[in-house]
Amino acid sequence: MAHDEHVPVLVHEALAGLALRADSVVVDGTFGRGGHSRAILRALGPAGRLVALDRDPAAEEVARGIDDARFTFRRAWFSELPDVLAALDIDAVDGVLLDLGISSPQIDDPQRGFSFRADGPLDMRMDPSRGESAADFIARATKRELTEVLRDYGEERFAASIAGAIVARRGEAPILRTTDLARIVAKALGARSRSDWSQDPATRTFQALRIYVNRELEELAMTLPRALSVLRTGGRLAVISFHSLEDRIVKRFFAAASKPYGGDPRLARMPLRAQDLPDVPLAIVGRAQKPPAAEIAANPRARSAVLRVGERTRHPT
Repeated sequence: MAHDEHVPVLVHEALAGLALRADSVVVDGTFGRGGHSRAILRALGPAGRLVALDRDPAAEEVARGIDDARFTFRRAWFSELPDVLAALDIDAVDGVLLDLGISSPQIDDPQRGFSFRADGPLDMRMDPSRGESAADFIARATKRELTEVLRDYGEERFAASIAGAIVARRGEAPILRTTDLARIVAKALGARSRSDWSQDPATRTFQALRIYVNRELEELAMTLPRALSVLRTGGRLAVISFHSLEDRIVKRFFAAASKPYGGDPRLARMPLRAQDLPDVPLAIVGRAQKPPAAEIAANPRARSAVLRVGERTRHPT
């Protein structure tokens, strides 16, 4: 698919947050279809450098189309960032951008299995060469495991009912197609009421399985401190999240890294002087930003996006 089929979110805000210079060394940890990377390259001068990472083979294919000596792509999970930079002999960088979630081409390609709107294999892996597919997980998981995944990663209040329906259905035949799973979920929910009737009944189930299969929250939790560690003093970390589970991890990390002792509230009751508190490695830059109304109107998938930015201080992590 052409790179312009995916519309990157909060591009201007993210670049402003990164505060790039002409000679900045930047990491785009989630290349996707290259929207943010192309914008970063336009903002850099001849001495600038951009290193992009993505675990998706389709992203790697798109990256091959960028003919720019300042640009380097590596197919890797973004938690592998320090190793990638070390292999490139880069000691520190001026900015790291993470655009979380899933790209439109991934959703819209039935063969990837991310969407319930078209029939396709129930895969959902961003890196098809690693880990188990959603179909594999559904085939071997216990009812309790399914319930926990749907509840914890999809915030699905009918998780137990859906898990029971999945277990019952797989006893008759393997669940291998996206439309099969969508029908199972719809039947399990039946006429149960939802607060948001605009949302397909299978939305939360598919989100939960995608997050679990790709270890998205675990990857994010590992990556944030690693990204902070590779920033030089004054470098910026910008993170765009798309749902509350992601943003909660980002918000808590930023809060902990920008407060003495991780912001432990118990310390507020201790007789400590300000000068006795340790210095912090991160300074929060501004408030969380959401897309303007015009961007949401042009790209409805941007409506849930949240951008948070932090700046590396001179103090150790």
